[in-house]
Amino acid sequence: MTTIATEIVKEHLKNEHLAGALSPEKKAEYVASIKEQLKQNNAVLVAHYYTEPEIQALAEETGGCVSDSLEMARFGRDHPAEMLIVAGVKFMGETAKILSPEKRVLMPELEATCSLDIGCPADDFSDFCDQHPDHEVVVYANTSAAVKARADWVVTSSIALDVVDHLAAEGKKVIWAPDKHLGSYVQRETGVEMLMWDGACIVHEEFKAKGILDLKAFHPNAAVLVHPESPASVVDIADFVGSTTQIINAAIDMDNSTFIVATDRGIFYKLQQLAPNKTFLEAPTAGNGAACRSCAHCPWMAMNELEGIAKVFKRSDVEIFVDEGVRVKAMKPLTRMLDFAQSLKLGVKGNA
Repeated sequence: MTTIATEIVKEHLKNEHLAGALSPEKKAEYVASIKEQLKQNNAVLVAHYYTEPEIQALAEETGGCVSDSLEMARFGRDHPAEMLIVAGVKFMGETAKILSPEKRVLMPELEATCSLDIGCPADDFSDFCDQHPDHEVVVYANTSAAVKARADWVVTSSIALDVVDHLAAEGKKVIWAPDKHLGSYVQRETGVEMLMWDGACIVHEEFKAKGILDLKAFHPNAAVLVHPESPASVVDIADFVGSTTQIINAAIDMDNSTFIVATDRGIFYKLQQLAPNKTFLEAPTAGNGAACRSCAHCPWMAMNELEGIAKVFKRSDVEIFVDEGVRVKAMKPLTRMLDFAQSLKLGVKGNA
């Protein structure tokens, strides 16, 4: 599966979009246009932490949301806007549509995808699950609507440990997909044996423990913050391991003044905004020869641009649609996770 997934990713990256620099005047023009069109169309902009800083800033300025993928969808569901403009990658637009079927969901670039998503084709994954009918199917949020529809649970990196612990307590066997590094982390932390799909994030997989340790030698008091999509060798040297939101909270709460951050550098906008007196260093990756070709930044996230957002309202080819049968099936594991997350907040896991 690794070879197949890698080839699919390479094929997509052949057409990698390279953003051109905009003049300050052009940026201001696009920002003004977007603000006006959001009002005219009763729309709201939701952006992921990994998009460009100017897009995150615009989402905040216009009453939108900057967050992880699930909170983007949840925010869109609860917002009174009739239209959601999703700055992120395609599975995020699909998740928003699953939770808000009555709303129009538009994205500036439908080609913006995710190596975890395209490395886990729905038909192949369904066949894999069919071979193990006695297993509970747990999939990461970074998957297509069709893969979510085949799952029993959808999880984010922030709740994965709790969900797998819960399933183990019920005596369930687990299929995990698609990120093998996150899955291995969950397996090590919980002690639960899992059948693992062989996928990986092209950004996080490029972080190297040696490079981080070399950097830390120059900054001995720096704390290392790592996303669990990273390889085990990187996770093992971390001072904190967690989701994007958890990394941000850790940077705020920890006493360290300097941090080495092993996740997409798009998160630095929010880190610097919420912890302005602290220093954040980009964790080294494998360098120019890395498969990601834009080290520490997702090439598909980079496809979200102000120009694309400004033009999204007048295009007919950027709307997200999810087959209703698929949507209904995918809604079940998503709702199960949301209910479970709420039960954790209330201090009772129940049978979510």
